[in-house]
Amino acid sequence: MWPRLYNLVALSCIFPRVLGAPRESASSFAGATSSDVFPPHGATVTQYETYFPDAEQVGFPGPTPTGAEPQAIATAPVAALNLAHYPVVVQTSQYSGAGSSFDPIYSWGNLGPWYSVGGAFGLPETSPQIPDGCDLEQVHLLFRHGARYPTAGEAPSVFAAALHAAADSTGWSASGPLEFLNTWTYKLGEEVLTPYGRSLPFNLGVAFRVKYGSLLNDFTSIPVFRTTSENRMVTSLSNFAVGFFGVPDYLTSYHEEIIIEANGYNNTLAPYETCTNANNDVGGNIGGYASGNWTQIYLNKTTERLQPYMSGFNLTADYVYAMQALCTYETVALGYSAFCGLFTEEEWRGFEYSIDLSFWYGQGPGSPNAAARGVGWAQELLARLTKTPITKFDTNINGTLDGNNITFPLDQPIFADATHDVVIANIVTALNFTTLAANGPLPWDRIPVGQTYHVQQIAPYTSNLVGQVLSCPASATNSTKEKYIRFLLNDGAVPLTGLAHCETPNKDGLCLYDNFVQGLKERIAEIDYDYDCFANYTIPVPDTIVDGRMPRA
Repeated sequence: MWPRLYNLVALSCIFPRVLGAPRESASSFAGATSSDVFPPHGATVTQYETYFPDAEQVGFPGPTPTGAEPQAIATAPVAALNLAHYPVVVQTSQYSGAGSSFDPIYSWGNLGPWYSVGGAFGLPETSPQIPDGCDLEQVHLLFRHGARYPTAGEAPSVFAAALHAAADSTGWSASGPLEFLNTWTYKLGEEVLTPYGRSLPFNLGVAFRVKYGSLLNDFTSIPVFRTTSENRMVTSLSNFAVGFFGVPDYLTSYHEEIIIEANGYNNTLAPYETCTNANNDVGGNIGGYASGNWTQIYLNKTTERLQPYMSGFNLTADYVYAMQALCTYETVALGYSAFCGLFTEEEWRGFEYSIDLSFWYGQGPGSPNAAARGVGWAQELLARLTKTPITKFDTNINGTLDGNNITFPLDQPIFADATHDVVIANIVTALNFTTLAANGPLPWDRIPVGQTYHVQQIAPYTSNLVGQVLSCPASATNSTKEKYIRFLLNDGAVPLTGLAHCETPNKDGLCLYDNFVQGLKERIAEIDYDYDCFANYTIPVPDTIVDGRMPRA
């Protein structure tokens, strides 16, 4: 989600240009669109398929016995933490000094890759590894798609179009740190996964098999994994499955349930399609206003600093914001971006907070309908935990699919759902993970001390929320096993103290299973889906909402 681009001419497309045409200056093709197509036109893999028999036809496979399924989540000291972003490269040398180095990729909010966040949510004494003495019974995975190109109409393409239009009309030139713009072209696609983006869910699948593979032994049928119909969603689930099951086994190891993502279709993995107030002035735009207001503040001096290097083109805070966004998108698409080195650590932290504001008020605790959008998945979680079929369809649940025990099974040891960043923000709001919202409401004009709501820890590319159902000793002195549940968000244990009956803090993030189920039922009951999504209400000014629900008079 992006703040509104103020003072920009609305341009619906990027003007193409024949790069071989005469130019008046080097900058005349800057911002032009360039694209590549593979496979080449007319080339097909079936053209000479008789020359290339597959592995089954060739035979001679060699030994093929498999070993025991791994369960590193119970045995590995660090549980395969994700602490790197190979193979993309981000310039960091300029931020290194006497203190610790700064890596801007961890200030990109929902536009950077996921990483293990440690004790970010308030439980520094625990790790993803299953606590001593506990046995794993079931796991629930919700994950975001991999890194993508920008969505239609986002800031980067608008900036590129403005540069190109100005080059064609009045001409301009850049110097100093912006000199690269003279020959820069816009090389980004739209919405689908980048090559690096494909690797993220694949690697998540591999890691998930290493951590939780032993649960495959408890399946009695082929599992159902779910996603939505958008290209990047289907591709992300497929890449996860390739990592989890391997090639070619993934083709026969799971059922891929693709839920239509379009206006008018109920879908808990794309709930904004049926929540009217998520997309209108009643309750859907405040995040953009808050973020846009902050952008004008934190980039004011940055714009003044960069303008002397642009002759004939007027920079605005919105254009400079687009340049920060281009850094993120070019890095995950092309492996490196010259835009990244233009900004200071302080400016990157300002960028991070702009996204935090956008999500807080548009998708999270400060939204009047975020909990309503996430409540459908919470209902599905409850049904899966209790093995109780859903019979009441009064939210965004798809009754056709969820009302069928084939397309919505209740007895899987592993559940996996692929979704979007905003939906993960909706769902953690519906689940009332209050430690994430501890310092709200967020101010629009400054970064508050003790900020706790960081989108890069909540909904980056391939962000993953994992619910572990465990059997653990009742206490240090009582070895009798009891059933518990806990949630890891990007490997960070989340306190469940926002749910009734789970209020007592636990150092490992555990809550008694029965207590959690009762607390989840009560949380679901207090969310008024119809009112929050469809009523004509006015958001309080200032916005003091902190639980994703519209307050009642």
